[in-house]
Amino acid sequence: MSVDRPQYGEYATPEEQRARAGLPPVEQMPTASAPAPAPPVPQQSAAPVAPGARPASRAQVLITAVLLGVGVVNVLSSIPQFLDLSATLQQTLEVLGGEGTFSNFAVARTWGVIAVLVLVAGYAATVWLSVRRIRRSRSSWWVPLVGFAVTMVAVSICVSVPMFGDPAFTQSLLTPPAG
Repeated sequence: MSVDRPQYGEYATPEEQRARAGLPPVEQMPTASAPAPAPPVPQQSAAPVAPGARPASRAQVLITAVLLGVGVVNVLSSIPQFLDLSATLQQTLEVLGGEGTFSNFAVARTWGVIAVLVLVAGYAATVWLSVRRIRRSRSSWWVPLVGFAVTMVAVSICVSVPMFGDPAFTQSLLTPPAG
């Protein structure tokens, strides 16, 4: 049993339909000689911009790129030192004037690899956040600085585990220098 219902506006006159749609009556429509101006179309930008935000300046993008460049040099030059952390900590012990030899090799190898992973992950997160803020036209120059600080704190914790677990290293820190 199919009942045909009237479709929207089927019983309404064209004038009633125009009134319901909020349009002026047909009599008030402009003639063909003077077409009505088209309403302005809002321009869409390529990237979403937060309200009240200005587009990222070239100087700010350049500063961010330079800081990220310095960061990649730091990461690439640090990886070999962390992968041979026992030798690096032995050199540090000698520079501090400590007596003895670094002997916590297995722990240094493990925590050196962890330090490399933390370093690379911290740099990748910093790059991702920087690019994201640039695309959203937000201030981004400070992201590499904060990313560096946070990453270095985490890497320092990774390095301190084998350093303070070594008897020669802790003894050299506890013994005052001979003067």
